[in-house]
Amino acid sequence: MEPLAELRSLITRHAVPGSMATPLPGVRVMASPVTTEPVLHVSEPAFGVIVQGAKRTVLGGRVFEYGAGQHMVVSLDLPLTGHVTRASAEEPFLAFGMALHPATIAALLLEMDGDDRFAAESPAMAVSHAPPELLEACVRLLRLLDRPQDAAMLRPMIEREILWRLLTGGHGAMLRQIGLADSRLSQVGRTIRWIRTHYAEIFRIEDLARVAGMSTTSLHRHFRGVTTMSPLQFQKQIRLQEARARLLAAAEDVASVGFSVGYDSPSQFSREYRRLFGAPPGRDAARLRQIPALERSVT
Repeated sequence: MEPLAELRSLITRHAVPGSMATPLPGVRVMASPVTTEPVLHVSEPAFGVIVQGAKRTVLGGRVFEYGAGQHMVVSLDLPLTGHVTRASAEEPFLAFGMALHPATIAALLLEMDGDDRFAAESPAMAVSHAPPELLEACVRLLRLLDRPQDAAMLRPMIEREILWRLLTGGHGAMLRQIGLADSRLSQVGRTIRWIRTHYAEIFRIEDLARVAGMSTTSLHRHFRGVTTMSPLQFQKQIRLQEARARLLAAAEDVASVGFSVGYDSPSQFSREYRRLFGAPPGRDAARLRQIPALERSVT
């Protein structure tokens, strides 16, 4: 059986409605018979393959369109807006994903030649066609869902092979930086984690530069290079995403939510929320509550 055909069979059999989790840690599958709402979320470092259907993801002002047989790599915690653009009951959207861990990548780098620690000028998300050997490794990983007794021994080996294929592929230079503690990508990653923790606080670029261990000029250049945003634009997206999650979880007062995520002005909060999500906070949250969880989900 061709790799994509077997992946379709495996995902169809093991996908759980409304959930992307599997018994394999860090491995996710998704099946959706409908297109989904555009949703802003923060994606951690991950690798994914579209097996059937198509998806659209936006990072800052950059748009990624990808479909069956293509894979994506995200190398940092990034605010992404993604949604399924092609799916039907006859041919549902099917996808596979795997978390990327710096420690595992670092261990593999010890066995590789080359040094790409300063090659961090492209966005920290990339899409390309998946070669057959990468798809075959993904098939072997998902086969373990049918053989749980083999998973503890074989899963680390197969995931290591998948990482090896990615590291030696077209986007390997970007991916290799995840495992390099002193790479530009890792330095930017430290500032991203700081912003995610302190998103409601006012900060100076000098504070972020100290966190990164870079000059302010270098931080601006590299941060925008890998996220397509300035640090302040990034913080705004994190704030608004957190506000949306709070409004969706509970019918809180809009002004209180705005204050809780760092806005001093309710009117500014509503204005920026509407600019990003297309509707005022209260109306947007009410609309989302009427949509099934599956249709709000992303891969």
